Formats: sequence, structure tokens, C-alpha cells
Amino acid sequence: MDNTQAIFDKLKLELNKEDAKSFKEDFLDLHNYDQGRFFGELTGPERQLVYQYLSPDELADAFDEIDDEPDLIAEYLDEMTPRYAAALLNGMYDDNEADVLGAVRNDKLHKLLSYMQPVDAARVRQLLKYEDKTAGALMTTEFISVAVDATVGSAMNQVKQEAQYAETISYIYVVNESNQLIGVISVKDLIVNPDDVFIKRIMNTNVVSVLDNEDQVEIATQIRDYNFIAIPVVDKNNKMLGIITVDDIIDVIDEESAQDYSRLAGVGTEDLSENPWAAFKSRMPWLVTMLFLGLISAVVISQFQGVLDRFGVLAVFITLITGTAGNAGTQSLAVAMRRLANDEDDNSGFKIILNEILTGLLTSVLTGLVIFVVVLLWQHNLMLGIIVGAAMWGAIFIANLVGSLIPIILEKLGQDPGVASGPLISTVSDIISILIYFNIATICLANFH
Repeated sequence: MDNTQAIFDKLKLELNKEDAKSFKEDFLDLHNYDQGRFFGELTGPERQLVYQYLSPDELADAFDEIDDEPDLIAEYLDEMTPRYAAALLNGMYDDNEADVLGAVRNDKLHKLLSYMQPVDAARVRQLLKYEDKTAGALMTTEFISVAVDATVGSAMNQVKQEAQYAETISYIYVVNESNQLIGVISVKDLIVNPDDVFIKRIMNTNVVSVLDNEDQVEIATQIRDYNFIAIPVVDKNNKMLGIITVDDIIDVIDEESAQDYSRLAGVGTEDLSENPWAAFKSRMPWLVTMLFLGLISAVVISQFQGVLDRFGVLAVFITLITGTAGNAGTQSLAVAMRRLANDEDDNSGFKIILNEILTGLLTSVLTGLVIFVVVLLWQHNLMLGIIVGAAMWGAIFIANLVGSLIPIILEKLGQDPGVASGPLISTVSDIISILIYFNIATICLANFH
């Protein structure tokens, strides 16, 4: 049974009683993730008590666990004295510290940096220079590297001394006198080999690394493919700069998934803002675009007013056909974008189109037959059943094809396939579906009615 909330309640009670000793002991017994959760539930006056009862180093671990909210942490820093805030930031991992400082106002940033040791301030400034969503922005400089001419014994002593300051010790990186990355070993390698063995004899020279300006999506792919816990970051001269750990890559994957989902819905991730004006500005361009595209559907229907006058029951099935085709197109779009993201084969676009043609044929034929039978039994009208069934078959088939073609075409043009959002596909398929439906109805009524 999860008793975390009971512990949180106890901690708040200790805060309210100003029982500093008990609060500190119970808080530090929590997992860092729960420390971060607890801190996020506190009021302003309660947080002020925490700053009194805990040292910056003791609170830094909790702040590392809320590093996905840099703007929120920046607000917390405003509540602290500059000296306390600077010491807390210095206790955080480098990558998290840089994320937070990137969200701090310039005047506050300069003040915080002035309270840091010069070497720490220089390190942070260097991390802040990297573009967002690149390896340099993601990496931490807290790793362990050993010299290529070191022995296992000396390397093990170094690991013991530096382990508490490193974000992970799963991999120990081997560098030459120019700090160039030339190999990697594990702690297991150090344990199972005699102390007098040289590192260069046991290191793995086939090191996978990323450049400091590489995009975070590419890095996530490499870590996933190789099942790494961390990956080294180097500059163009292969000099070791830092490492990116898997926990940061999980955040990247979550962020990219959220962006893909938002694009399919026709909104951006910035639309998560609680500011109604910001949400309005984000949504309106898409909504207005969809409004005018929707008007095309209305114009198309108006061109077939004569058909509707002769056979008014056709209007009943317009939304059924357009809605089903729109769903099919959105499914095809999602599949195409996923395959484009995961398939590195140059012929992947052709494979996607071929697959969607076959899928569209199967689903459209079956759906068309089902709706033909339903309309026939419901309306007792063979002509209407043929029209609706044939239109459903054509609309789904074309929607499947369009849903797969649009992201492929955009990618070939060097554009982001994500802009082919669900609303756009649905609107385009609506227009095509209406054209198919009423043209089939016109032909059938002209020849068989």
C-alpha cells in the first residue's frame, strides 16, 4: 500500500509545528522523486521554512527531480536569497542547472552567477551557449574519465574519489593527453582485472558518441538502438565534453511524443499555457484555415443541389461517409509518420504507400459492403445502398492514400511531416469524400433511376 501521502501529511505537520529536526530527518529519508513531489505541494510560507531547515545541498536533490519545470523552479529561486539559490544550483546536476538558469531573468542570472565559484560560473555559461534541444544543452559535465596510460588500480582509486560527484559511473571514459575520447570501460572491467593491468589493454575502442550540436531526436534514437545508459558528447575534434544519461532521453521521448500528438490535433505544445490569450493565438490560425477549407465542402455540396432535390435522402449519409473517411485518413497519417520516423530505408516512402494501398483496399471494400447491407435493410432501396456503399469504398480508399502521401511529400520537400495535422487530413478527406459521393450519385441517378 502506498503511504506516501501519509508521510507528506506528517511532514507538513512538522513544518507547521516548526519541528526542524524531525522534518529534516523524515524529508531526507524520502526518495528524491518524492522529495520533489512534496516540495511542489507546499505553500509559499511553508517553502520558506524548508529553506531554513535544509541546506542548499540537501534540497538540491529534490530540485533535480522537478527539472522538467524550469520556469517553476525559476520562480522558487526568486523566493531564496541569491547566495542560497546559487549554492542550491551548484548542488544540482549540470544539465538540470543549465535548464533552470536558461529560464531565469537576465538580471537574476548574472546575480546568481556572481555568487558561484568562477570555475562553476564558467562551466554554466558554457552550457548555456548551446542551442536548445541539442546534445550540448542536454549533457552533464559530471562524468568520470581516466587516462589511457593509467592502470586498473589507479583508475579504481580515481573512481572511488569522484563517484559521488558523477551523475553515473556505469561507463568510465578513456581519454588521451589531449582529452580526446579513445575508449570506454565499465566498473566491472576494473573489478575483474588485476590492479597492474593498463587501461589501454582492456578498454573498448569502438566508442559510440555524439557531437555537441547533434539534435536530441537523433541522440534518443542512438540510445534506444544501442540500449545505452549514457552516451558521451564530443566536439568536432573528438574532445570529451560531457555525457547524456538515459533519464534525460526519456524526457526527450516524452516531449517529442507530446509534440507529435499536439500536431495531429492541430495545436502546438505551447498551447499548454494557462494564459487564454496565448492559447487563442496558438489555435486561431489553424481554426481559421480549417474554417475556409470547410467552406469548400459547403460549396461542393451546393453544386449538387439538384441531385439532393431529386433524392433528398442522400443528405442523411453525408456525415457518415465524411466522418468514416476522415478517421481512416487520420489513421493512415499516424501510421505513415510513425514509419517515417523509425524507418531509415530510402525506399520507406514507397513501402508506406504500397502498404496503405493494400490496407485501403481491404478496409474500404469491407466497410463498403457492410454499409451497403445496412442501408439496404434500413431504407429498402437498392439504388441508395449501391450509392452509399460505393461512395464509402472510394472515400476510405482515397483517404488512406492521401493520409500516407501528405507526410511523405512534405518530407521529400524538406518540411516537417508533423504539420500534416489530423484536422487538415480530415478536412481534405471531407472534400474528396463529398465529391466521390455526389458524383457516384449523379452517375447512378442519370443511368439507372
